[in-house]
Formats: sequence, C-alpha cells, structure tokens
Amino acid sequence: MKVQRGAKGWVALTLAALMLVLAACSSGSGGTKEEGSPNAGATATAGNESKAFKLWLGWTATINNDSMVQTYWREKEPGINVQIEATQGDAMTALNLKLNTGGFEDAAIFGRTDIVTSAMIKSNTVLPLEQYFDMPDKYPGLAAIPKVYLDAMKDKDGHIWSLPAWFDQNPQDPWPGWASLGWFVRSDVLEKTGMTADDLKTIDGVEKYLKAASQQKDASGKNLIPLSFLSDANDENVILSTFGVTVASAGGVVPVEKKGDGFEFIYDNPQYKAAYQWMNKMYREGLMDHEVITDKKERYKEKNKTGRVALNAGGFFNMDAQLWEVLDGPTEPAWYYQALPYPQVEGVSKVGANQIVNPYPANDIYINKDTKNLGAILKFFDYTLTQKPEQQQVVNEGPPGVFWDWTDQPLGKWTYTDEKYQQAHDSGDAAKVASTNPNLYGASSYSNEWYPWWNYGVTKPEGRLKTIQFTESIGKMGGIRVAETYDMVKAESGGLWEKYLPELENVRKEFKAKLLMAKDDAAFEGAWKDFQGALEKRAHWTDLKKEWQTTFDATKA
Repeated sequence: MKVQRGAKGWVALTLAALMLVLAACSSGSGGTKEEGSPNAGATATAGNESKAFKLWLGWTATINNDSMVQTYWREKEPGINVQIEATQGDAMTALNLKLNTGGFEDAAIFGRTDIVTSAMIKSNTVLPLEQYFDMPDKYPGLAAIPKVYLDAMKDKDGHIWSLPAWFDQNPQDPWPGWASLGWFVRSDVLEKTGMTADDLKTIDGVEKYLKAASQQKDASGKNLIPLSFLSDANDENVILSTFGVTVASAGGVVPVEKKGDGFEFIYDNPQYKAAYQWMNKMYREGLMDHEVITDKKERYKEKNKTGRVALNAGGFFNMDAQLWEVLDGPTEPAWYYQALPYPQVEGVSKVGANQIVNPYPANDIYINKDTKNLGAILKFFDYTLTQKPEQQQVVNEGPPGVFWDWTDQPLGKWTYTDEKYQQAHDSGDAAKVASTNPNLYGASSYSNEWYPWWNYGVTKPEGRLKTIQFTESIGKMGGIRVAETYDMVKAESGGLWEKYLPELENVRKEFKAKLLMAKDDAAFEGAWKDFQGALEKRAHWTDLKKEWQTTFDATKA
C-alpha cells in the first residue's frame, strides 16, 4: 500500500486520493462455470479489433470522458476509447449491488483487499488472466510485471484473477513514498530562544527548547504553544517511533517487529509506556497543547497558520502543506518550518517504523468473463503497465511533448507546456481538473528511478519546494523500512482478529487519552494498569497474538 503516489500539494492532489483502503477480512478462491478456465468467448474476443471498453472505478471521482488525456488515448496512443464510470457512495455496497445484478460490463479497478478479491471470484463473473502474463510478443507490459507479485496472486489452482497495478517496478529497491511523519521546528522561534537545531538532537534537548519556547509570544502577544500534534490523525505515532516503537504495518492487523527468534507486538514494547510517560510529563508541565486530544484538523491547521505552535510532531500534511506552498519568502510563520531528525532517546538504538514501504500492488483490475472488448482492455492495460520509470506520469498526464515535456533531459525536470491544460489542471475546480485527465495513475506503476512530483520544474512560489525537501529528508531519518511478511498478516475470516480488532482499536483510543492526560504519576500508573486489563478482558490480547502466530506460521508452510 502502500501504502501508495501520495500528494501533489499545490496541484490539489491530496493523500486521501490514495487512501482507498477497505477493511481486509477474508480471502477465497472460486472459479468459472468451466472449473476456472478462461471463458472461450472472451478468449476469442482478445484477437478482434475492439477499440473501446468501459472501466468502472472502485472509488468516487468526477468524470469527464472527453478529457484531454482520454482523447489522446482514443485518437493517438494506445488507440483505445476508455469510458470511465465512478462509484457513488460506499464502495462495498456498490460492489455487492453490481455483482448481484450481472456484474460490471467490461473492466473494474479497485484498491486491493481480500474482501474485494473474494467477492469478485465468488461472483463467477470475472476472467482468470494468468495466460496473458506469458505473451511477451503481444503484451510486453504485462509480461514485464515482476514475477514475485504474480506468484503471490495465484490461487491454489494457479489462476490469477486480476491485473495488478500501482506497484513498484523494482521490489528490491522500492520508492520510499511520501514520507511525512516527523518533527518540525519553527526556525524563527528556535533562533529567538538562542538555540540551534543541533541542540534538539536528543529528547532532553527538545524539552529544553519547549521550556524556552513557552516564554515566546505570537503576533497577538499570546504565549506560544510549545508542542502540538493532531491526535485525531494519530500524530502521536511520531513520538512513539522516537521512543523505538513500530507503529505501522503493511496491511497487517497489528504493528509488530522481529525480536530475536520471535516477535514483539506494539503494546508489549516497554517503550510504548515510556513514550506516553514522556507525553504525560509534557502535558502536566504545560509544554504540550492541552487540546491535542480534542482538536480536529481545521482547528489544528488554524493554530499553525497563525503561528501559535513552536514545535510540531506528526504528519506535515496534517499541518497543511498549503500554508508554505503558496509562499515565496518569509512572510508567514509557516515559512520557517524546518524538519528535524528524530531526537535520540536514552536506551533506544533505532527509531520505530512509522511507515512501511510495501512495493506490492495496491490496485487490482478485474475483467468480466463475458466482455466483448477483451482485446481493447488488454491492449490498454498493457500500455499503462509499461515498465518505464516515467510511466505513471505518461498515464496520468499524457506522454512528453503533448501537455508537458522535459525541461532538460528525459528523467530530469519537467513542466507543463500546454497552457490550457495547466490552467484547468491547477484550477482546484473538480470539473475543470476532470477535463484534463481521469486521474488514472493508479492503473500504472512507479519507480524509485524517477518520481514526477519530486522533479516538477516550476520553482515559484519557492514554498512549493519545501514539501519535496521535507519528504526527501524525512525518508532518510529512520522511520521507514521495507515490508516484511510479518507486516502483512491479515484477519482470518471468522477468526478472533476479525471479531475483536474493532474493540482493540477502541481500547487504544480510550487509553491514549487517559495516559496522556493523567494528573500525576499515580494516576498514570493506574491508567496503565487499566489499559493492560482492558487489552485482555475486552480485546482478548493474548488470544489475538496466538492466532496471529498461527496465521503467520501458515504463510510459511
């Protein structure tokens, strides 16, 4: 998941566009009426001259099927008329309704989850596709998909039921993603305290800065908030990571780390308690925003916009990248944000992972076994899945020389060259944006060799570059690692994780507030003891871990 492309910031592509995640519940296998064999009619259709098909999106979107990029596809390359239909409302409700009323007409693309895969297969409406990955002369793009992804998609009979998409072209050297979780200091406030970034290399140094910053004033004369984060978005995970706690998975049910010959689960790591003890100390000493638990995103953004906060922990997109991306100099407080390395904590040898890089496919493309347009479908996705570093840009914005082009050399900087396209694309108006392209980059793949929004050739306003600088620097600070098998252990259908995972999350949310806001040491210890009891009594923590181990062991069998 990864995961997932991330955000374009100034071009209004938000991270939410990639968060197409449905709760993973079950996996299963099924077959067509011919015991899983490819439908004879569909196979024959692959050889005809079909030039059009309908593509159903498993998410909401504003659609204009005469967009400039779709017109290029139809008239130039790959010569296919792709008519897109978006999902309205809840994706799973729409999927069930569609499958129960004959299925989608030609093809459908959904974010990868076991529940969608199982529903598609059991509906007996989708085509097994394994044969099309072994036709390099006819479908070189499909044939070039890394075999490790395809092997993982095979069911017990060897069938592959979808075309994978939005994966890393090189699973051995994956793109690190839009790293956004870190510590952000206001350099202007730091200067006023007489300290430097080097003074904040340790958690003790951070405390010293918070105390000094608490005496500084904002533009209205109010004392600054020393430390703040958006707990509503779980930004406290940055602090947990700093204390050595892994807080992320790759679609798995729980964050876990390898420890010796076994595994350590997030709530069993003693540093989980240590991190909350530190947060509670900051809270009680008035060095942390007392509204962190209750603040919503808009309120939190407003505090950052008006320069109320001296140090932020969490995701910089939650702070609102637009605050600095519209600036061209030190005219607002947001200009002064500076990303800091994770402060060192005594006894912690490495930062806990807060982002797991998962190079595996994030999307699946299903094909109706009765489609009359198989040839067009395969030709189009063979094109989108061409394994070139720039292909996500080609699929999303068209090829170089049409609406955009290289400013210096291929795989270097680029800019838009079509003024009409750029004005509509960057307008912020959904209808105008849809007139440029269908935002279908998720039908392609990506590469660490070149990423388009880190190489955008426009440098004005200069604040646009800060987002790129932030994400590139944070990606090297230790909070990111590549997914392991144990990061992807999912809930078994009918199992304990499926039953108790919601309650486990309820317990976590309830007690993070109690631990953070405890009035004294005794109250904190009481809350911690109650937290341990709730994990067992309400969430069946020990039993969950046993089932996790059984499920993990089965993946190695």
